[in-house]
Amino acid sequence: MNKSIKYLALLSLTAFFGCSTNMQLFNTSKAKLGTPTRISEELKKLPEPKEKVVAAVYKFRDQTGQYKPSNVGASWSTAVTQGATSILMRALEESNWFVPLEREGLSNLLNERKIIRSSRANYAEQTGTEQPSLPPLLFAGIILEGGIISYDANILTGGVGAKYFGVGGSNQYRQDRITIYLRAISTSNGRVLKTVYTSKTILSQMVDVGLFRYVDYQRLLEVEAGYSYNEPIEICVTEAIEKAVEALIIEGVNEGLWELKNPDEINSKPMLAYYREKELTNKKDYFDRFIMQKRGYIGLGVDYGSNIYAGDYADADINSYGGFTIRGMFTPSFSLALGFNRGDFSLENVFTAKTTSYDLIGTYYFSPYTNFTPTISIGTGLVRRSLYTYGDLKNTTDILKLSGGLGLEYILFDYFGLNVGADFNYLMNDQLDGISNGKLHDYYWTLKVGINFYPSFL
Repeated sequence: MNKSIKYLALLSLTAFFGCSTNMQLFNTSKAKLGTPTRISEELKKLPEPKEKVVAAVYKFRDQTGQYKPSNVGASWSTAVTQGATSILMRALEESNWFVPLEREGLSNLLNERKIIRSSRANYAEQTGTEQPSLPPLLFAGIILEGGIISYDANILTGGVGAKYFGVGGSNQYRQDRITIYLRAISTSNGRVLKTVYTSKTILSQMVDVGLFRYVDYQRLLEVEAGYSYNEPIEICVTEAIEKAVEALIIEGVNEGLWELKNPDEINSKPMLAYYREKELTNKKDYFDRFIMQKRGYIGLGVDYGSNIYAGDYADADINSYGGFTIRGMFTPSFSLALGFNRGDFSLENVFTAKTTSYDLIGTYYFSPYTNFTPTISIGTGLVRRSLYTYGDLKNTTDILKLSGGLGLEYILFDYFGLNVGADFNYLMNDQLDGISNGKLHDYYWTLKVGINFYPSFL
């Protein structure tokens, strides 16, 4: 058996057992306190209120009606927790801005108060001792309503993998999203004072590696290792609800619904951080990408690549091509460019055509607000061709053309983008190679890579 294969097998087995010891499949752990979310500390750092708001929450529930996604059949488990009321009550308590009142279990509370009154009345009758009355229940200044109104599964999926000679690995990921709405209602007149909403993505990821090789005749080695990570939905719901409470507090302060203990803290660090976040959020789309112009109004580009001729001669050479463009962005999604390029077409010992092309090209960007976008272009141009046979200039002529192409552009950093593409160029006569044969005119493909520069001063 080949020694290198043996070493590879030994290394794979070592890695497999090394990973398996870290997976802790059979280790149990004791109960512990709930893990705070990233928003929990932000809630606690908010400025103190002048007076706490007495708030009642009757039911803050899952309004999606959605069941957990399953790849193996129907699942009757709900996609999100049904205990959102309890999460909201704790968030209100942790914020130190509200006095939360029990309303979800109000019937239980009233029944218990009835039992207390009945017991006191019986005791007073038996002993002749007057018992004090129960204090009245607190009433709320506002009622908090809303719920989990959206659970969007598979809003973003993807992965990457590679395998060579039976050795490979892959990575897959998926994003879901939940959305929370929370509103404050005045109990004196029923007016909706403020409505806020927040969202949180839920990430699921799986990584695996494997080896599948015949190491000898009738000896097969197969090794697999990997892990998966699923962000806990309950933690995501908690974080979204806590963010909604934070937003309700700050928005209420801004609109004068409640007051700060120290008015100067209106510009405190937590408040300013919220304002900055809100400003940035208004510039983002549903996928948390900034909605902003990635390309300047004027662009300068340099391309280099190859021309692939298809005409009346077969087996023509592949020649180099170079070009320059100046581009104007009329809208974020559409540009119009003037192009100048030079290239050669040749067939050894038969002909050489040296060309200079002047092009007018319109380009559409499918994702103008992202760094990476596919493009499609269409245009027209004039090709000035000089034909050489056996090294001597035979003639020069101008040929009109139509062109279309597909490409990809990636903004590497501010003002610079990298693009690759393929263009099809159809000539309006059959004289590129000097002969006319058949019904179709000469045409050629251009494969190119280039750099676009979008100067900030233009």
